[in-house]
Amino acid sequence: MPDLTEFAPAKINLHLHVVGRREDGYHLLDSLVVFAGAGDRLIVSPSDTLSLRLTGSFAAGLEAEADNLVLRAARALAELAGILPTGALVLEKNLPVASGIGGGSADAAAALRLLSRFWGIAPASDELSRIAQRLGADVPVCIGSQPAVMAGIGEILKPAPALPAAGLVLLNPGVAISTPSVFRARSAAFSAPARFPEQGWRTVESLADSLRATGNDLEPPARALAPAIGDCLDTLASAPGCLLARMSGSGATCFGLFASAEIASAAASAIARPGWWVWGGGLHAS
Repeated sequence: MPDLTEFAPAKINLHLHVVGRREDGYHLLDSLVVFAGAGDRLIVSPSDTLSLRLTGSFAAGLEAEADNLVLRAARALAELAGILPTGALVLEKNLPVASGIGGGSADAAAALRLLSRFWGIAPASDELSRIAQRLGADVPVCIGSQPAVMAGIGEILKPAPALPAAGLVLLNPGVAISTPSVFRARSAAFSAPARFPEQGWRTVESLADSLRATGNDLEPPARALAPAIGDCLDTLASAPGCLLARMSGSGATCFGLFASAEIASAAASAIARPGWWVWGGGLHAS
């Protein structure tokens, strides 16, 4: 069997509201999620055993992990299928680690998609969803890697309203932030879910207008823990053509919304600086 490859696109929270908290301590969320053209890449080759090798710009950030999410996803999928997990996996880590754009979750979801093909199995969508929920809150939405409105603790998904073509600049100041620490630092009241037009948006400008009525409830505590986030947001907001600058997820990656991939790419080139990770382009097209 030839090598197989799967792309793991970055997840971007265009808005993120914390709307409540369950008795078990998990927070209830409301978020409009899209996926960027930036991402990690997962490759599998035939092997009698299951293994994982890390490559890419951010591989070092995962080397200390005792059990990578990719391997956990592989073992869970093999258990579901009743087979032994095999395959030599290579994860090309292009996204910053612990950066609010779902890199680990996207990798786990990519592993589920890739190994389903590699092993010749076709698990039902609800079975994949159950595995994804056990792996992490962002993994379910990363399975499809399609724009979605995410609710609950990440397990309730519905298709997003129609979105226009748009450009994104992703900017990370080289700071890793623990998601639990951001939630612990949050002290604000709960927000209401966002309300968006059912028919969606025809232009990026109208999308930006709607998003301005929302926010990211994790941005204030994240900025308190990592003040460099404020520098990223200021830099993005001042870039020519930026329609909206906001933090994604629990940070520290921020994004700028632009009218096109070309404008975003030019803006990314202009704001690059040592120690920052920056990417500019369009939305992920599956």
